[in-house]
Amino acid sequence: MRRIKHVSVLLGMLMMFAMPLKADASGEAKGLFVIVTSGEAQTQMMAMMLSSKTIEQKKSVQVLLCGPAGELALKNSEQVMFKPLDKSPQMLLKNLISKGVVVEVCPLFLPNSEATKADLVDGVTVAKPPVVAKKLREEGIKLLTY
Repeated sequence: MRRIKHVSVLLGMLMMFAMPLKADASGEAKGLFVIVTSGEAQTQMMAMMLSSKTIEQKKSVQVLLCGPAGELALKNSEQVMFKPLDKSPQMLLKNLISKGVVVEVCPLFLPNSEATKADLVDGVTVAKPPVVAKKLREEGIKLLTY
């Protein structure tokens, strides 16, 4: 009996995650909420490339940088250039910001690093957990994590 309960709970959870994302009136998702935690430059680049392509497709994007990925938001962070674009993840991040994308660092990033708000790339702010939680619950927003 106990095993059946566990299986039922597991199946319920799987069904919840398998449910389609609610979309806008056209049947498409409204946008992405991209959370990047990886400090690995190639992973960051892919997150920024997909975010850029999403903006080109006229969908919303919001980016949250946490942990090692927070370094991407620092003015003096190391830049790794990638071919064939000959751009760095930070260059793409700045381009996203110029297009109105909200880019934030986790509220734990600055107090637990040697950086300050003054060290952040122009346009990057510190996330407010209640605002992030609300955005994550918004209909039509897909969550991507890197």
